[in-house]
Amino acid sequence: MYSHGSESLIKQAREIQEPELQKFYSRLVKLLQGKEFGHETIDSLQRLHLILSATKYTRTSLFCFQSLESRQSEGPAHSLAHTLPILNTILTHSPECLTEDHLTLLSKKLVDWLRYASITQGGGASSGGFFTGPRSRQPVPIAELDGTVSGDFFTVLCVGQGFTEDQWMNVYSFSMLRHWLLTYHSVSSGSTAADTDDRSEVDGSVVSMVSATSSSSRLLPPKERLREKAFQYCLRLIEQSDRKAHKRTDTELQKACLVEAVCILDCVCVEDASLVYRTFPCVKALFGRLSSDLTFARVLLPIAQFYLNHGEMAAVDCESVWKLVFGQFPAELFNDPFLAHELLRFLRLNLESLQLRVPQYTRSFPNLLKFLAWDSPAVVDDFVDLLPSLVTAETAVELFHTLLDLPCLSATLVLQLRSTCSPISESGGRGLLSLDAFRSPSFRGLFLFLLRAEAGSGDTIDRLSTLHELLAEAVDWQRVVQCAQTVPVLLHIFFNTVVTAADEKLLAHLILAMLERSISLCPLAPSLSLSVCRVFSCHLLRLCKLHPSLVVDQSHELLEFAGTTANVYSKEEIYTHVVWVLGEYLSVSCDSRCSVRLITSCFEALEAVLFEITSSAPPPGAACPAPRVVTTLMSALAKLASRSHDLIPRVSLFLSKLRTVTRGGSVAWCSDEEDLIAIVTRGEELWSLLKTPGVAQSVLTPPQHVTTPQWHRDTNVSMPLQLRTLTSLTHSQ
Repeated sequence: MYSHGSESLIKQAREIQEPELQKFYSRLVKLLQGKEFGHETIDSLQRLHLILSATKYTRTSLFCFQSLESRQSEGPAHSLAHTLPILNTILTHSPECLTEDHLTLLSKKLVDWLRYASITQGGGASSGGFFTGPRSRQPVPIAELDGTVSGDFFTVLCVGQGFTEDQWMNVYSFSMLRHWLLTYHSVSSGSTAADTDDRSEVDGSVVSMVSATSSSSRLLPPKERLREKAFQYCLRLIEQSDRKAHKRTDTELQKACLVEAVCILDCVCVEDASLVYRTFPCVKALFGRLSSDLTFARVLLPIAQFYLNHGEMAAVDCESVWKLVFGQFPAELFNDPFLAHELLRFLRLNLESLQLRVPQYTRSFPNLLKFLAWDSPAVVDDFVDLLPSLVTAETAVELFHTLLDLPCLSATLVLQLRSTCSPISESGGRGLLSLDAFRSPSFRGLFLFLLRAEAGSGDTIDRLSTLHELLAEAVDWQRVVQCAQTVPVLLHIFFNTVVTAADEKLLAHLILAMLERSISLCPLAPSLSLSVCRVFSCHLLRLCKLHPSLVVDQSHELLEFAGTTANVYSKEEIYTHVVWVLGEYLSVSCDSRCSVRLITSCFEALEAVLFEITSSAPPPGAACPAPRVVTTLMSALAKLASRSHDLIPRVSLFLSKLRTVTRGGSVAWCSDEEDLIAIVTRGEELWSLLKTPGVAQSVLTPPQHVTTPQWHRDTNVSMPLQLRTLTSLTHSQ
């Protein structure tokens, strides 16, 4: 809550009347036109901020019909420099409060400041000599960054000993130009004061000596004229950026101005398509000049945006642009955090266009995932948004394997960077064996597959276990650990996307891939295997529930997995769900292709596993089988037997023996007494059901109208009538 004093000030600000506000504005304008700002000016600005905040910017534009309209003869231009930040805040928070008159006025002013700033240095320079005085100072022209005298109009890339006020306004105007071009469509059209003549009033402005403004451009409406001047300004900046700067800071300034210039050109071309044909030759030449130097990557991304927005209209070949963006950038600059942020932002903002017009996008996921493998915490949110767009029928299986191999990719990227340094050792002084393997020609193919730039060279590699052994040292590397933590999240997103878009053939392939990879998961993160198996289990059930025929399609692979006793001890989570799926959906009611022979073969495979794990102690080093595994196996056998009554005596015999064996006390395959009691209880329930085969089939394999009742829609029963009666009673007066 606000203090009593603060509440009082806010109340005064909200209740200020229009005449008093006008007087306050006039006094503040005079203060801002002074040469020095004292405490009174600062206090007045703070009061203005409070008034504007308390009144939701409803009166801001008035202070801006007064500041912008003031002429240079009324005071120095630096008062306008303080107005622009306020105007920029209005554009950000409340552009609708500006009117067409504001738009016209500011567009005129921006044209003046951008195009007609002085071309001489501020202050002036003396001709030298002992008796030199103020009268002997001569105006000195502005210079380019390479030291030559400027022969064109002033821009932010011009240098001198000092700047005049209108040159500072040129700099300030350029800094807010893109924001203005992007938001001036939101202004109110309530009042119009269009001046078709639009002859900008500039006191003492100098027309460019080289690229003089054509008389026809002065006849354009304010917005169109501003676009034209912005276009000319940006072309001038691109020309200036080709000059060799003397200072490193000026080189960075050139890059920053190029980014802004290309973005502004993109804006004006979106507004006026006729400018595309005038702009593309310049942008294309700029790309050709910069594309071989990756230090200009931050400039090349806006160029890629320009190609994406206008390349189709101009009928230009964009192949080289996308080869750079999706090829070299991720492959060589994956460890550049700035580029990673900018590139992933570019992808998110243009996702729909990229999917429709750039086929290289979806094929480049092995390269793009390098950003995630290198710095997972910083970019995982981006990939949560991007991953669904990378899932297609052609890429799904390979993308699935790539997500599972992300920790290996993370370790490989570390080795790739470390391989350029010599010698390499850990903190204890021991050399890295994994680095030797990375440099070894015999293992080079394994690492090159992980570092591939495009999809299509294969879903995965045969020697995964070998790769895992070579990267065993990376188990505690921070990047690898962080990367492994993102894998389950991304897998959930992957399956949520696949299940809505893929056909049954692809889903069957993914089920097979899940079974294969559950045995060869990356061991670099100890907790990863368990988390991934849980994801597999969750989505295996979901896929089979949506498409029960998948169980018959992949019955051979599912039975092979479920019939391997070792999986009971090492893959308990997914093994349990595979067994449940077989028992639940291997039925004629789910798929007419389900024959008695198939049911019998499944029964025999599960029966052999259940008999083996309940007749002997677990293997050395392995824990006892989980009670859930045992009860799931018993339930699956009972379900299968209820669909093929010839099998009932076999499962009943096993269940009766199980009760007899456990009467003697503890058994070798179950160390917990409560777990054993639960297993026996479940066995007795199933045994009792199987005594009456008809009842067993109804309970263990209920018909569809029982599992998914629609009694409220069935006209042959009394339920609809009862529901209608109750509804009428509850809604009656």
